[in-house]
Amino acid sequence: MKIKIITDSLSDIPRELAHEYDISIIPLTVRFGTKEFKDGIDIKPQEFYEMLKESHEIPSTSQVSPNEFKKAIKEALNSGYERIIIINGSSKVSGTYQSALLAKKDIGTNNIYVFDSRCLSYGLGMIVLEAAKMAKQKKSFEEIIEKIKEMIKGAQQIFSVDTLEYLHRNGRLSTAKMVLGTLLNVKPILAIIDGVVEPIDKVRGTKKLYKSLIDICIKRGLKTGSKIGLGHSANIEGVKRLKEMIEKELRPSEIVVIDIGCTIGSHTGLGTLAIFFIAE
Repeated sequence: MKIKIITDSLSDIPRELAHEYDISIIPLTVRFGTKEFKDGIDIKPQEFYEMLKESHEIPSTSQVSPNEFKKAIKEALNSGYERIIIINGSSKVSGTYQSALLAKKDIGTNNIYVFDSRCLSYGLGMIVLEAAKMAKQKKSFEEIIEKIKEMIKGAQQIFSVDTLEYLHRNGRLSTAKMVLGTLLNVKPILAIIDGVVEPIDKVRGTKKLYKSLIDICIKRGLKTGSKIGLGHSANIEGVKRLKEMIEKELRPSEIVVIDIGCTIGSHTGLGTLAIFFIAE
């Protein structure tokens, strides 16, 4: 049975991995003023962060439409895929999951399974990638579905931003939580908890930040030899240092370093560092 994996650009999966494992990524839209870009297609992360540096505007984003999902589903069915699994970013952050459900309803087939991952960025991407690997290995549809459910429960996404302004102004963080996170001008540490952004800790200074990020992840189930994703938004030096510390302390079996994409970057801004893993 041929199984197609579809996701949205909230997943931040590197294009080469998407190509290797036959993953279709449907882009969200990013807006700078009157200009619109399809995330990862019309604009790449490096270009986006250059624009962000130079712009006084905070960009906005919009979800994938049901018609865009319908087009992707029909293309997959016409290409001979018998089952389709769509794994979307958190429904509490984006309406893209609802769009996928509407597309499934309109097409009217039981061969489509739609997931709300309750995850963002490569937290979602790791789940999608593992499902696509299983599909490529000819695992059964039922086995893949159960594995996805298991990974959603264990997905961990811990990150730090230079400023909470973007999350606050885009409505992803309340004023009270923003004030708490920026108290005493410290570095906020956040997590995606049940699909939403929550401040969980704060540290003084960059030097303590890397160690704190790792320690929090260990408390949340990160183990020696785990598969790890690291994300950054125009913070190459920061992610390099974080990677070196993780390799030394935890000897992971795999580290994938990703650019945080334009949609997520619209809400986190420049300088973000993130650790992604799936706890058992």
